[in-house]
Amino acid sequence: MSEDCIFCQIVAGDIPSRTVYEDNAVLAFLDANPLAPGHTLVIPKAHHERLNDTPADVASEVLSTVHELVPAVEDAVDAPATTVAFNNGEEAGQEVPHVHAHIVPRFAEDGGRPIHALVTDRPDLSDDELDAIEGDIAAGLE
Repeated sequence: MSEDCIFCQIVAGDIPSRTVYEDNAVLAFLDANPLAPGHTLVIPKAHHERLNDTPADVASEVLSTVHELVPAVEDAVDAPATTVAFNNGEEAGQEVPHVHAHIVPRFAEDGGRPIHALVTDRPDLSDDELDAIEGDIAAGLE
């Protein structure tokens, strides 16, 4: 736990939440500043700032909970779709430094855009650059 983390304070019960799911490792609650009705956050109870810092077993439990909650959230607000996202680091828009998945119900005409609309200045990468990145990522997994 991190005493200055708002999500850790929610886990501890010091800040109230509209909890929709809880088990030993994961907590899910409605976002206090929702992008849509039913916007739900799924967090590990243990404090991990980024996905990179999260143990694989904890990350697996978070994603398993997201998988279980998506249809329940969609059904609850009669949404035909959802956007599921992790903002992983401040530069990616992560405002609370505690890993959290967003489940955002989506509706026709909601004004939302696809993930490819997040970045307007896209790189123009050559085949050689793409090959090098592919190799570097694969090497990082070895």
